[in-house]
Amino acid sequence: MAGLTLRSVHKAYGDVPVIKGVDLDIEHGQFVVFVGPSGCGKSTLLRMIAGLEDITGGEIRIGDRVVNDVEPRDRGVAMVFQSYALYPHMSVYDNVGFGLKLAGTPKDVRDAKIWAAARVLQMEHLLDRRPAQLSGGQRQRVAIGRAIVREPDVFLFDEPLSNLDAALRGDMRMELARLHTDLGATMIYVTHDQVEAMTLADKIVVLDGGVVQQVGSPLELYNSPANLFVAGFIGSPKMNIVEATVAARTGGGLALRSELADTPLDFPSMPGLEAGMKLRVGLRPHALVLDPNGPIGGEVQLVERLGNETLVRVGLPSGQELTAALAGQEQIEPRQTISLGFDPRHLLLFGEDGHRLGA
Repeated sequence: MAGLTLRSVHKAYGDVPVIKGVDLDIEHGQFVVFVGPSGCGKSTLLRMIAGLEDITGGEIRIGDRVVNDVEPRDRGVAMVFQSYALYPHMSVYDNVGFGLKLAGTPKDVRDAKIWAAARVLQMEHLLDRRPAQLSGGQRQRVAIGRAIVREPDVFLFDEPLSNLDAALRGDMRMELARLHTDLGATMIYVTHDQVEAMTLADKIVVLDGGVVQQVGSPLELYNSPANLFVAGFIGSPKMNIVEATVAARTGGGLALRSELADTPLDFPSMPGLEAGMKLRVGLRPHALVLDPNGPIGGEVQLVERLGNETLVRVGLPSGQELTAALAGQEQIEPRQTISLGFDPRHLLLFGEDGHRLGA
């Protein structure tokens, strides 16, 4: 296994840039997730690492080798795609070992690798079946097994679970996490689903418009987003964002006036902030609690009952709407008026340029 380094990697199609200078260090054995909205460049970046797309500029290094001009088959990577791409006329055994057979691997070595992969993926009982006899999750295991037998330096996954239903995606996430632990392999995984990113990754790379917005652990991105894009993308439900104004500087901090409360909120002082400056305030839905004396009052617009928590959409008098994620099974109905409170320490401040203040 090996680590991966990207230095000033660019990709353009003609005059249209799609990857705009990515610098990234991935250590041996890390599980790294590229996440972002459709069209942000995450799959293109993965394909460039695999060698399926040429790079326009920069350097890609796998282990100690610069692989810019190395053929995909010689890069020491194995890729698992969204589509399973299995041969329908072959058994699972033959699908898993097909690449080894093409490479001229002796039958006894091939057989040992296929059975070892089957044991890791707990699919020994499936080896005699054809793809048509398998469920979607089982087919994806076969595709992963085909990658494992190659013993690559780096595993690449391009939205491998997007064709599965919600329950099966949850099961396969656990399978992939277990696989990473068992193999100790370097894995890079592409998804648009931030829940997958949060549950699987050691390190998350958030992309937007071909630019890396932030790199960090799941909790680093959740607790300390670098900008409004990351704040809104990471976390479910998404962060509440409201306009705010610095009302005044106080002895020990700031007084912020916002739609979160009728009276100014106290906030620790930050360099460069003066009375009258426009800001935006972020507050996670899970930081809001029911409080009859809370500063936020509004009418319930929508209630989603999830069993373990109750999601409530609240309309404020200003027209702004907030989402509150309340623990348990609260008896709240639409059109009801409620009051919410929060700990000011959970507030995040963002400047007019969208970057988090104090970062």
